[in-house]
Amino acid sequence: MNAMDGIEGRTAIVTGGAQGIGRAIAATLAAAGANVVIADIKPAGADAAAAIAAGGHVCSFVQADVSRADDVARVVEVAIERHGSIDILCPNAAVFRRSLLVDMSEEDWDAVIDGGLKSVFLCVRSCLPTMIRQRCGRIVVTGSITGARVGQTHNAHYGAVKGGIVGFVRCVALEVAQHNITINIVEPGNILTESMMTVPELHRSFIDHIPLDRMGAPEEVAAAVRFLASEGASYITGQSLVIDGGQILPENLPLLRAGEEARSHQ
Repeated sequence: MNAMDGIEGRTAIVTGGAQGIGRAIAATLAAAGANVVIADIKPAGADAAAAIAAGGHVCSFVQADVSRADDVARVVEVAIERHGSIDILCPNAAVFRRSLLVDMSEEDWDAVIDGGLKSVFLCVRSCLPTMIRQRCGRIVVTGSITGARVGQTHNAHYGAVKGGIVGFVRCVALEVAQHNITINIVEPGNILTESMMTVPELHRSFIDHIPLDRMGAPEEVAAAVRFLASEGASYITGQSLVIDGGQILPENLPLLRAGEEARSHQ
């Protein structure tokens, strides 16, 4: 643990922390000494919190639908009751429903927008009064390269969420800077989460487009979140950090692997 992090003893709320990137964020912040509250609609969030706490860290669970204002308010109240402050907020929850736009129902659109974008608005709005009173706060939102950097079929609603997060964060950063509050985004590419593990036949096709020749680990995204939540990032706000193994770098040309570049110039 690095004492310069400024994370030890802080209170962090992580939404969507039952599994995947959210669980890794919760575990990483708890290991850095934060008092972590996981908020997730899935009961499995209790198991995630228990496993993290079993490692000697402070982590608890509140079951909540963070697309609902009343549930978010309850998460904030519980965090303050248990730990006395809210210092770090990591809105990570998202809803995935793949569909071509021509087939997309209004219910599908609303579910993805509410779960991934409205939830960010509600969580940030609910935590800001406490952070403003404290005159400090770190907010790190989980975005994506989809929508913010690249497009993808069957995911217009998800792209709208992640692109919308960028605009939201930039505007909020200007509003809260005077209160010593920063807000930033991590934008993961293809990360090997539990849901990804259920379709191993897709892994190679993803990796073929990643210069580092592998998918990312949830812990690598969590490490970036830890940095942006730390004192070392106190002069960074309104920014996005891409974590994709170089996936968005190549032009629309065949990717040159080791040894191929020399031959291409012969």
